[in-house]
Amino acid sequence: MTEFEGQVLADLSVLKNQMKEIVGNGQPGRLAHIEGRMLDHEQTVQRLKGMATAFGGLLTFAHVAVNFLMRRR
Repeated sequence: MTEFEGQVLADLSVLKNQMKEIVGNGQPGRLAHIEGRMLDHEQTVQRLKGMATAFGGLLTFAHVAVNFLMRRR
C-alpha cells in the first residue's frame, strides 16, 4: 500500500466517524437533535402568529367599539 492510499484510507476513516456522529449509529445523532429543535421553533413561531392574529382581532374590535360609542354621543 502506498503512502497516498494510506492517507486516503485514514481520511475515509475520519469521515466515517464524523458521519456516525452527525447521523447517529443506533442513537439519535446531531442531525436528529437539530431537527427536533427546529420543529420546536416552528411550533413557537406558529403559536406567536396565532396570538398576534388574536390580539389584532381584539384591537380591531376595541377600535370599532370606541368608534360606535363616540358616534352615539
